[in-house]
Amino acid sequence: MKKIIVLFTLITIFGCSTKSELYKETDSFVQSLQTEYESYGFSPEKYSKTTSDGLYTISPIGRLVNVKIQKNVSSEEYEELKKDLENHYQDDSRVNSVYICQAGTIMIDCRN
Repeated sequence: MKKIIVLFTLITIFGCSTKSELYKETDSFVQSLQTEYESYGFSPEKYSKTTSDGLYTISPIGRLVNVKIQKNVSSEEYEELKKDLENHYQDDSRVNSVYICQAGTIMIDCRN
């Protein structure tokens, strides 16, 4: 029983740290669109960041921030991540919306 509790705790800790790193990276791009860049243009590979565990890739495109999960996941997992990001940015006036685009990845819309 102790092993199960320890395993669950480790999963929770690492799961949270992955999301906190994701939020840190997306926050950085959102902030830079207010202070440093008018637009990132259309070369996302030039600015892309990947979380240390390799689970998420964050790529700015124009005034959008694209978030891609780097493993095969169900659409429900993208929907869950979209809701997490919506909650994270719900009171942030720099973000217009968070949505799942036709390519299946998540976009954070920072257009004026």
